[in-house]
Amino acid sequence: MYLEEPRYAYMFGFLQMDGSLSSGGGNRGRLSLEVAHRDIHLLYAFQRLTPYYTSVRERIRETNFKASAHSAIWTLCSLEARTRLMDLGIPSGRKSHRVRPPTVQHAERDYWRGVIDADGSVGLTGRGLPFIALTSASDALALGFCAYVRALTNAERVPSRNARDGIFNLVYTKESAVALIQHLYYPGSLALERKQRSAAAAERRVRPTTMARTGARRRWSSMEDHRLIEAGNPESVAAELGRSPKACALRLWRLRSGELTPPG
Repeated sequence: MYLEEPRYAYMFGFLQMDGSLSSGGGNRGRLSLEVAHRDIHLLYAFQRLTPYYTSVRERIRETNFKASAHSAIWTLCSLEARTRLMDLGIPSGRKSHRVRPPTVQHAERDYWRGVIDADGSVGLTGRGLPFIALTSASDALALGFCAYVRALTNAERVPSRNARDGIFNLVYTKESAVALIQHLYYPGSLALERKQRSAAAAERRVRPTTMARTGARRRWSSMEDHRLIEAGNPESVAAELGRSPKACALRLWRLRSGELTPPG
């Protein structure tokens, strides 16, 4: 189960988000994943991928949202397999704030597709704009996703928790969303079938001729970084640098937080 293999990287990302790992004394413990019955095909795919015994079962129960909720559950009990997955980065117990991208070599776009399929969304907004979004409580995951998308599309985001529940809601739209969707949901990739359909619909979306395009972003020079750090006040140098106060504030935050290396 090496994460350089795209299917395992996807599976790992999905399990990090939606899987539940419990540990007990001795060999006790299990990793389980419950999905809506419509997504049972993914559990069978995971069962075929896993070189250990796993089970898939169905259940119907009453929930706060539905009188007869039909779901499917994939379960893995092997101690060797659970230890391997814990070493790779799936913690036991409550994990929403603790998950982080793998530190070992891994198929990145497949890993992030698994994360999006589990805790994200993709498709068209109410206005018909392509979008892709990730919801997470983890600082490391939010920062990692923003860095990955920035390297791919040059779209800038500063992760911030919302005031209502302290969760990161990272949303990309228009050209950056289409580029990311095409990159993640490539032909033949393992994914939730409904997310694949939504991704295909977003890719086919034709931009209205009346909608302005986002221009290419101007890269920051080391001289601009020096001036920004020297001034310490984004608004005071925005006009001098020919940039918006918001862009200057974002750049200064990234330099001070260590996300970017300050100029020498």
